[in-house]
Amino acid sequence: MALGSFKKVVLGSVAFAIFWILAVFPAVPFLPIGRTAGSILGAILMVIFKVITPEQAYSAINLPVLGLLFGTMVVSIYLERADMFKHLGVLFSWKSWGAKDMLCRICIVSAISSALFTNDTACFFLTEFILKIARQNNIRPEPFLLGLASSSNIGSSATPIGNPQNLIIAIQSGISFGEFVLGLLPAVLVGVFVNALILICMFWRLLSDVKEEEDALYEIIVQEDSESGPQQSTEESKGLLNRWKRLCIYLGTVGMLVAFLMRLDMSWTALTAALSFAILDFEDAGPCLQKLLLPLQYLLVKRRKLGSSWHGLAQLLETFRYWVLPQT
Repeated sequence: MALGSFKKVVLGSVAFAIFWILAVFPAVPFLPIGRTAGSILGAILMVIFKVITPEQAYSAINLPVLGLLFGTMVVSIYLERADMFKHLGVLFSWKSWGAKDMLCRICIVSAISSALFTNDTACFFLTEFILKIARQNNIRPEPFLLGLASSSNIGSSATPIGNPQNLIIAIQSGISFGEFVLGLLPAVLVGVFVNALILICMFWRLLSDVKEEEDALYEIIVQEDSESGPQQSTEESKGLLNRWKRLCIYLGTVGMLVAFLMRLDMSWTALTAALSFAILDFEDAGPCLQKLLLPLQYLLVKRRKLGSSWHGLAQLLETFRYWVLPQT
């Protein structure tokens, strides 16, 4: 591949530097436009400076990857409405043997869920349950949040739909879903085990001082469900799905994964599953799609509700927001 002219190298470096500054520091004083607008600005400057042609810019957009990512995100939203992540949250402390056992469960559950529903989705929806159980047991949430953040990134490497990087590798290389999983699964299993072991050693004293309370989160969720029983019709009108719709969404998700294993086109399979769920819901899909743009605002509201007694949590969640969760 031939090197570009000196002028192109300089102008391209300037455009990339502007993009990098806005991506790393989205609230930079001289241009506080955020990461998304900064990325678009960097791409436009590449064309304006004639580093690449408009045709090359259009050809660089990978529609299969975008379609697969969008489809899996929509499927994840409907799974959240079908209480899938609430059931996963129950596993955190059901019949728990203590804080160390709960940390191991968080690592395992977050790794599996991120492999199936993308890592940012797993982090966003499972964070709420981790903060809830930490608050109920009056323990610091840092070990469990770090376990969620690290294990979700490790687990997401197990499948092509775990993160966008895997999507690009799988689609452009032609590696099938099954081959991808079989090739990376051993490394992922070792990584999750080592990660949990390191976290337990790092926070051994903190986890040992925790007063063990079995089934804390399980009892909390059961209590919430019993309290919300008389208002079930009201909740359904606000977006909760009834039982048969939930079953169809679970079966549809399993069918999507089976289609991936059968080497069907992953992008169109995910888009078909997303559209099927929207039709099954038989309501305006606009509010559901808007959830794709609101995860950070939701998490920040939850953080404010925790109060100022959670020392050190604000800084951790700030890092968590920028480097783990999807940015808007």
